[in-house]
Amino acid sequence: MKVALMVAEKPSLAASLANILSNGRCVTRKGLNGTCPVHEWVDQFMYETVNFKMTSVCGHVMTLDFIGKYNNWDKVDPAELFSCPTEKKEALPKLKIPYILAKEGSHCDYLILWLDCDKEGENICFEVINAVQQGMHRKLHPNDIWRARFSAITEKDIKSALQNLIKPNENEAKSVDARQELDLRIGCAFTRYQTKFFQGKYGDLDVSLISYGPCQTPTLGFCVQRHDEIQTFKPDPYWVLQVTIKCTDGQDIVLNWSHVRSFDKEVANMFLSHVKEYNYATVMSVQSTEKSKSRPIALNTVELMRVASSGLGMGPQHAMQIAERLYTQGYISYPRTETTSYPENFDLHSTLKQQQNNPDWGEEVRKILAAGINRPKKGHDAGDHPPITPMKHATRNELDGDSWRLYDYITRHFIATLARDCKYLSTTVKFEVGMEIFTATGHSLLDPGYTSILTWQALGSSDTLPKFTPEEKMNIQEAKLLECYTQPPDYLTEAELITLMEKHGIGTDASIPVHINNICIRNYVNVTAGRRLVPTSLGIVLVHGYQKIDPELVLPTMRSAVEEQLNLIALGGADFHAVLQHTVEIFKQKFLYFVQNIEAMDQLFEVSFSPLSASGKAHSRCGKCRRYMKYIQTKPSRMHCAHCNETYNLPQNGNIRIYKELKCPLDDFELLSWSTGTRGKSYTFCPYCYNNPPFRDMKKGMSGCNSCTHPTCPHGMNSNGLSSCLECDLGILVLDPSAAPKWKLGCNRCDVIIHLFENAHKVTVDTDICDCGAQLVTVEYKQEKSKLPNEATEMSGCVFCTPAFAPLVEKHRAVASKPVVTRGRGHTKSRNRGKPKPPKDKMAQLAAYFV
Repeated sequence: MKVALMVAEKPSLAASLANILSNGRCVTRKGLNGTCPVHEWVDQFMYETVNFKMTSVCGHVMTLDFIGKYNNWDKVDPAELFSCPTEKKEALPKLKIPYILAKEGSHCDYLILWLDCDKEGENICFEVINAVQQGMHRKLHPNDIWRARFSAITEKDIKSALQNLIKPNENEAKSVDARQELDLRIGCAFTRYQTKFFQGKYGDLDVSLISYGPCQTPTLGFCVQRHDEIQTFKPDPYWVLQVTIKCTDGQDIVLNWSHVRSFDKEVANMFLSHVKEYNYATVMSVQSTEKSKSRPIALNTVELMRVASSGLGMGPQHAMQIAERLYTQGYISYPRTETTSYPENFDLHSTLKQQQNNPDWGEEVRKILAAGINRPKKGHDAGDHPPITPMKHATRNELDGDSWRLYDYITRHFIATLARDCKYLSTTVKFEVGMEIFTATGHSLLDPGYTSILTWQALGSSDTLPKFTPEEKMNIQEAKLLECYTQPPDYLTEAELITLMEKHGIGTDASIPVHINNICIRNYVNVTAGRRLVPTSLGIVLVHGYQKIDPELVLPTMRSAVEEQLNLIALGGADFHAVLQHTVEIFKQKFLYFVQNIEAMDQLFEVSFSPLSASGKAHSRCGKCRRYMKYIQTKPSRMHCAHCNETYNLPQNGNIRIYKELKCPLDDFELLSWSTGTRGKSYTFCPYCYNNPPFRDMKKGMSGCNSCTHPTCPHGMNSNGLSSCLECDLGILVLDPSAAPKWKLGCNRCDVIIHLFENAHKVTVDTDICDCGAQLVTVEYKQEKSKLPNEATEMSGCVFCTPAFAPLVEKHRAVASKPVVTRGRGHTKSRNRGKPKPPKDKMAQLAAYFV
C-alpha cells in the first residue's frame, strides 16, 4: 500500500486535520521527539487506497544564520556580515524536526503539505520538502508533492482542500528567503556595531542589545517623530464665542459659533459686545436630513489588531497569538489576511445561521435572517484569504478571558457586515444674533441597524434637539468668551502606529505586531495608559542619531521600496539573486558611512547617558590592579575597572554578590556568586574567567566555577562535582557552597536543582565513590540543628543511595521523567566515573520526577 505523508504547521493543527480527514478514525502514536505525534489512517487518494500519515513541524524547520566563526562578536568586523557565508540551521535542534521528517517520509509515495497559507507557510513547505527528501533513497517526483490551501479548520474547508490540491509556490518561498537574509545581514551588522560601541562607553543604557532592524527602526521612527512634534509644539491662545439659549422646555443648549474661533482677543471681544446687545436668538432655518452610518466592511488582520489595541486593550502580538489559537481550534478562519471582501461563492447564510442561538447576539442574528442578509460591502481583494470570520459557534463557557473577548468582537463584526446600515435624522438649526450666525445640531435614531450588534458605535440618545420653528425667538441665557489654547497631538497609540505602518508598507500583516513588540521589549518605547507609545531616552537618541548621520536609515521609504521588490520576487517579476545583491550592497555602503560618522550619534549619547567610569558602585577587586571595580546593575550588568579601563560581562537576570572575598587561583580576581533566589539556580564564578575561559572545554559567557576543570581549585567542578545530571546528557551536578545554609546541587548545563541538607553547618564532596557511580558527600550539623539519625552531627554517604539522606533531599524543576543514569565526567587523578546503577527505594522515585 502506498504511503501519503501529510505535514501541518503545529501539532494541534495536525490533530484537528487528521480527525477531520479520517472522520475520527485515525490512530495516534507518539512522535519520535515526543512533541509531534503521528496520526495514521487508511483512505482513498489518487483513485487508490493509501496509508495516510499526518504529523507536524513547530513553525520554521530551519533558520538562517552565519557560519560558526562569524557569530563571534569579538573577532569579526560587522562589515564582513554583508558578504560572509550563511547557512541553514535547525530552528529547534532539541526537537530534531528534520530527522523526524526524513524518518517518517523515508518510504512515502506522496507528500501533502498543510502549512499555513501565507508566504511564510510557503517557505516552510520547501523546508519540509528538503528534509523529507534527505531521508529517501529515491527523490519524490514533483508531481507527487502537493500543497493544500485552506482558510478555516472546518470539515467543509479541509475536505475541499484535499480535493483541490495545488503545487507549492517557490517564488513566494524565495521572497521569504530574501527577507530573512536581508534582515539577518543588515540587522546583525548594525546591531553588533552600535551595541559594542555604546555599551563600551556608557553604563546606564539599561538595555542588553542596542538593535537595528530594517522594519523595527522605521517603526520606532514614527513614535519619535510624534514625540518631536509634541516637544516642539507651541500652544497659541484663541477665543471662542459661546452663546447659551433657554428653550421653552427649560433645556439649555449651547450654540456653535459660525466663525468657530478667533486668534485675536480684541476681535473676539468686539463680537462679544455685539452679541450682548441682544437678549434673544432668532431661528433662521431648521433643516432635517436623513443620514446613514455605514456598516463595516469585512475584517482583515490590520483592522483586527487596531481594534484589539484601541478597544480591547490587547497588544497586537498578544491579540494575534490568541487569534492563531482560535484558528487552530476551529473557531475562526485564518487570521492573517489583507482581504476585506468575501468571494462570491462564500456561504454567508450558513456561517451566520450557526450563530442564531447564541445568548449574546442570537436575537439580532434571527432578525437579520428573517429580513434577509445584506451582502457585505465590497472591500479590497488581496487574493490571499477570505476576511476573518467566525467558523464555529462558541459561548462564554467554552472560551474565557481574552479568547472570548476577541472571538466576541470577530463574531459581532461579521454579523454587523450583514446587517443594515444605521439610519438617523440629522437636524441642523441655524440661529441669528444680530449679525452673527450660530448653529445647533442634533439627531434622532430611525433604525439602529448594525449598531445593535456593535453597541459601542451606537448613536447617543442625548443628542436630540427640541422642536424649533423658523422666526422663533429664544432667550439668551449667557454669552461669553472661552479662552482656549491649541493642543499638541498626543503620543501615538498602537492602533495609530499600525495604520502608519500599513500606509508606508512597513512589515506585513504577520510581522507588524512583532516589530511593535520589539521596540517595546528593547526599551525603546513604553506602553502607557490607552496603549500609547512613549519613546524612552534611548529610543529618542537612536532615532535622532540616525537622522543626523543618514535619515534613510530611519525613514520608511527604504523599507517600503525593499518590500516592493520582495513582493515582485513572490510574483515572479524580479530575480531573487539580483534583488538580494543590490539591496545588500546599498545597506553595506550605508553601514560603512554610519561607522565613519558614528561620532555624530555619540554626541547625543554623551548628553543623555553617563560614562562607564561614572556608573555603578564599588564592588569587588580587580585581579590586575587590586583596585575596586564598579558593579553596573543596569542591563546588561557588568563589572568595570576604571583604572585598567576594562569591562567584564556578568551572568544576567540574577543577583550578584561577593563570595567571602575569596580569589580565583588563576588570576587573583575576587570570586562572585550569581543566584536567582534561595530556591533557584546559583553558582560561583570568576569575572575574568567568565569572559576569558582558561580551559578549552569552557565557553565564554557560560563558564562559572561549576564548569571549571582546574584540577585542584577548591571552587571548581573537580572538587565539588557529584555526578552526571539526572536529566541532560552532558551536565554535571555540582555542589554550590555559596548557597549555604540553603545547600543545593545544580546542573552546570540545564535547570535541574537538588535542594539538600538545609541548615547543615558544612557539606563537602568526598573523593570516595558510591557503587552507583556518584561521589560521596559528608554533611555536618550543629548539635541543636541535626536532622541525622540519632542526632548525629556528622555523616558520610551517597545522596542517591543512603537511606538516612532520603528525607533530606528534594529535587526540583526536572524537564522529563526517566530513570537516573549518570555518565562519567572525566575527572583528573583517576577519578573517572563509570556508568552507575539507578538509585533505589524512595530516591529512585525522586530521581524519576521532580516535586
